[in-house]
Amino acid sequence: MTTPFSPQEQGEPIAAIATPLGIGALAVVRISGRGVFDIAHKVFRKKGNPSFHFAQSKGFRAHFGTVHDSDGLIDEVVALVFRFPNSFTKEDMVELSCHGGPVVVKHILKVLLDEGCRLAEPGEFTRRAFLNGRIDLLQAEAIGEMIHARSESAFRTAVTQMEGTLSTRLDTMREELLHSCALLELELDFSEEDVEFQSRSQLQAELHLLKEELSRLIDSYQHGRLLKEGVATVIAGRANAGKSTLLNTLLGEERSIVSHQPGTTRDYIEECFVHNKTMFRLVDTAGLREGEGEIEHEGIRRSYKKISEADLILYLIDISVDNYLDEVSTIDEFLGRYPAAHLLVVANKTDITQKCAERIEQLRAATGCDVCGTAAAKGDGVGLLKLLMSNMAEGLNKQQEASVLVTSLRHYEALRNAFDCINNAQALIVRNAETELVAFELRSALEFVGEITGKVVNEEILSLIFDRFCIGK
Repeated sequence: MTTPFSPQEQGEPIAAIATPLGIGALAVVRISGRGVFDIAHKVFRKKGNPSFHFAQSKGFRAHFGTVHDSDGLIDEVVALVFRFPNSFTKEDMVELSCHGGPVVVKHILKVLLDEGCRLAEPGEFTRRAFLNGRIDLLQAEAIGEMIHARSESAFRTAVTQMEGTLSTRLDTMREELLHSCALLELELDFSEEDVEFQSRSQLQAELHLLKEELSRLIDSYQHGRLLKEGVATVIAGRANAGKSTLLNTLLGEERSIVSHQPGTTRDYIEECFVHNKTMFRLVDTAGLREGEGEIEHEGIRRSYKKISEADLILYLIDISVDNYLDEVSTIDEFLGRYPAAHLLVVANKTDITQKCAERIEQLRAATGCDVCGTAAAKGDGVGLLKLLMSNMAEGLNKQQEASVLVTSLRHYEALRNAFDCINNAQALIVRNAETELVAFELRSALEFVGEITGKVVNEEILSLIFDRFCIGK
């Protein structure tokens, strides 16, 4: 088990480029840890005050000057000073804002490394913020989710978690479990005297309330996952129905190869677009037909795998052909085979037939599904299709108005485990089982809840989380 170290014991000095490499107006190089003021002093000269030392500076102060190496001037910079413990890492920190050329920032980073800093590992600044008690583990993960958010909804959810809303809920639950565990442990200490410090009926009522709260958080994961990862939307249908054309039209770019020759798409293509603050992960699949070769067979197999993982299926039918109703049996098969996904029938190529309205109504009656007519090549009907997709995405969520959402599979699994432990404890109480058995289940639930915020954590979990961060964060 890993426990946070004391902030007074600052870690070895680390340095990293905190902004993306590339040409830009500005870039930031940050350093944190023991002795960074002395290191920064060796390379920085303040304009108008050559004797300036960072140890003299108050926190949250900016100083204009230059950075030098053994060959001379590197760049003019603004140095921001953060003093322990009032910094992101709760260590002494300096951030150097310089011009945003990749050669410039690499020179500045090199001179800091030459003077005693170590190159930071991915996520090490945020990891130190967690270990020093600046944030909890859930908030650290929220920072990463906020950086990588690809939709407004995902960003807002990450901000809410970074503010600590979910952490507060979990801390309250943990305190209640701690209280119950303490009373049961007290009973075990006085087991020979047969004293009951915790009324079993009262404990059952408290555990029931905890299970209700856990259940609400567990149920919120469906919506939280959709906000974070996007709605997995598979475009399926027979070869040459216009799937690749629809993908390109929805994306507004030529992402997929379009050809009148069936079987052009041999593997799935995945791209994202945002509509009404909801991100859709579009997957263009190989046409569903009898493949004519090993490669096409594999593409079709992968298509079915993606369909099985979909939240939303757009099933395309070419209604310009006379046998378009032959697709109804396939749609019925999909509805039975993939009940968790919402299915929307897209009657494509409406610009080629004069009977489109009649045929759309026939499809609607035969399938019982929503049907949207489109001419994907021209963009006709695509606006209505996007609206129907957004409405279906809302229907996938049963916790639309929830103030707190669970977005991480790690958190979801820990909550499910905690729920199961409390359920087991209740069953043991009903059977008048030994206090030690009930206490064991509640201690296990306590650990599962603690894993989420980092009250209970191991090195493997930390590595899994922070290795996904970029260097410099």
